[in-house]
Amino acid sequence: MTFTSEMVAELNLLLKFPNKSLMQGLKIHNDAEPEVIAAATRLHAKGIVTLPDGGYLTDLGHDLFEHAQVVKMALMEK
Repeated sequence: MTFTSEMVAELNLLLKFPNKSLMQGLKIHNDAEPEVIAAATRLHAKGIVTLPDGGYLTDLGHDLFEHAQVVKMALMEK
């Protein structure tokens, strides 16, 4: 199975969350790109973020963020 465009949008949004503090989150505004808004809604439905328009990462979200960082670093050009 390959990554779908929806999965890529979700991963990209996940990587935009602040990682310095558990008390920081994201707010996706209604004028954001439609694929970003849809990705935030899907992440919320999956229990990865606290609100349909972003919010904070859940415990699952923090775990996935760390894994996404590892994948990103492994695939970056050196």
